[in-house]
Amino acid sequence: MKNPVEYLRECKVFYLATCERNQPRVRPFGAVALYQNHVYLMTANTKKVYRQLKENPLAEVCAMHPDGTWIRINGNVMWDDSREAKVAMLEQNPDLRSMYSEDDGKMEVFYLGGGSVTIDSFTAPQESMAL
Repeated sequence: MKNPVEYLRECKVFYLATCERNQPRVRPFGAVALYQNHVYLMTANTKKVYRQLKENPLAEVCAMHPDGTWIRINGNVMWDDSREAKVAMLEQNPDLRSMYSEDDGKMEVFYLGGGSVTIDSFTAPQESMAL
């Protein structure tokens, strides 16, 4: 299976699905990092998505690749408060430096654990792996 982080970077935009009470919520994301063999994402603790993920840690990422395949990554949000994880996110996404700092008190990083990654296609068998 292709590296999920590289796959998402090639997609440029991917979508994170959360739930607010019984209502699905989906929004575009673009920053992704590989850290300690996990696919890391980030948000700010001032955003609705952060509150939604705190209330219900089940989430899914989905993106369509330029080659016509699509990826889904699902699992439980695993928050990482370490400065090292924040530094890794900022180093791999330098454009974020204009908005965030590893020490700003608002940047939150997380990965999805206990779920799976699948890559699907209309013409090829599904590829999958556990997280």
